[in-house]
Amino acid sequence: MTRYLLDVNVLISLFDPAHANHEAAHNWFAETGSKAWASCPLTENGFVRVTSHSSYPTVDVRPEEAIGRLRTFTRTHPGHEFWSDSVSLTDDSIFDGACISSSGQVTDSYLLGLAKEHKGTLATFDRRIALASVRAADDGLLELLRA
Repeated sequence: MTRYLLDVNVLISLFDPAHANHEAAHNWFAETGSKAWASCPLTENGFVRVTSHSSYPTVDVRPEEAIGRLRTFTRTHPGHEFWSDSVSLTDDSIFDGACISSSGQVTDSYLLGLAKEHKGTLATFDRRIALASVRAADDGLLELLRA
């Protein structure tokens, strides 16, 4: 069974009822993702940072509240698994740095590499992720959710 590493944009979409992708995220999670999914320090921290930022337009929570919501979510869905940050962008057996063409691709490439190392799939709404940044990546490494 494929385990899906949820990108920050998927986590935010699941939690924010006013998010444009809220319904799509919930539909995908109910049908596919909830059976076997993962989070990691980077996605969890990104979720808390974005949703608790004072300029975030639709959710008004402090970091403590965002952490609590995420904690509840991960503990109440039995398909969840936590993945430690166990890879490095400097590992050229995993990453092809020449294919990371901008600073905006660094985090995406890292998450893709982490998913590959765990034999999982990165689930995201982001259409700009470069598969080539991870060596021997194939289409099965990336699940593009429909908005």
